[in-house]
Amino acid sequence: MKKNKILVTGGTGYIGSHTTVELISEGFEVAIIDNLYNSEAWVIDRIEAITGVRPSLAVFDLTDREKLEDYFADHDDISGIIHFAAYKAVGESVHKPLEYYRNNLVSLMNLLDVMKKRGIPHFVFSSSCTVYGQPDKLPVAEDAAVKPATSPYGNTKQIGEEIIRDTVGSSENLNAISLRYFNPIGAHPSALIGELPRGVPENLVPFITQTAYGLRKELKVFGNDYDTPDGSCVRDYLHVVDLAKAHVTAVKRLLEKMNKAAYEVFNLGTGKGVSVLEAIESFERVSGISLNYKITGRREGDIEKIWADPSLANRELGWKTQSTLDEAMRTAWEWEKTVRKNQ
Repeated sequence: MKKNKILVTGGTGYIGSHTTVELISEGFEVAIIDNLYNSEAWVIDRIEAITGVRPSLAVFDLTDREKLEDYFADHDDISGIIHFAAYKAVGESVHKPLEYYRNNLVSLMNLLDVMKKRGIPHFVFSSSCTVYGQPDKLPVAEDAAVKPATSPYGNTKQIGEEIIRDTVGSSENLNAISLRYFNPIGAHPSALIGELPRGVPENLVPFITQTAYGLRKELKVFGNDYDTPDGSCVRDYLHVVDLAKAHVTAVKRLLEKMNKAAYEVFNLGTGKGVSVLEAIESFERVSGISLNYKITGRREGDIEKIWADPSLANRELGWKTQSTLDEAMRTAWEWEKTVRKNQ
């Protein structure tokens, strides 16, 4: 039986690479498009080392319509697309809004356009809990109000979802699922792939691991005067491998025609809120290292507290997180040590 071929855009990135591994493990053929803006080509070698299978990699930018048309002319056997490729730094987006809108939205529209033309019916979109802003009610379910975005990055996810919804609504054979994830952390248990930010990390866990390794002098905790149990921000941290598996489940749902509507949305999280200080404690517990951290003022644009109600994904996708916070932190630390030794 011929394998279903899935195109993963941004497949050498953090979540994309872990999803590629899970797709291959589940018997899919994977093709990747990535412009390597925020990732490395050697990730393909690591995916092959983990799975024994080498996915194809085409290096170009999805905003280049001509190259995208040519790519699909050469790859006419794609069953579905998982779309990760996007600029994703919240802080940077505030300073470079046009770059974020152009890159994140033009690439999405080009993909959807070519999909319609070529009759590719299945699309999974990497969305984000940023669409909820600061929710009125916690935990946050899929029917919560989408709030005005606090950053251009968050706005590209909101607008992206609307573009997909409207495109699906006007198409007879296009189906899509948007996965709104909360805060992915950790790395593959092999320590061969993980989160590798360029420059100063925007996310908490790479900042923690880099500080522990001695690459950063100290870790800043932004604010301890929030209305939370210990005053620091609260997030829903889920292991990236659990998150990757949800993408495989979403693709299967579309391929097997199990979706209940042409366009569906699911929250992906653990359902448990964890504070920044609790996350630091978890890392210290699994690593045995005492972190040098300093409480500073609040950071602009940060949401006070958010965690998921993942019951719809639990019920409909049959998916739920497996790993604990400590397990995720342990894999993040193993990855940090491995990647620094090999540099």
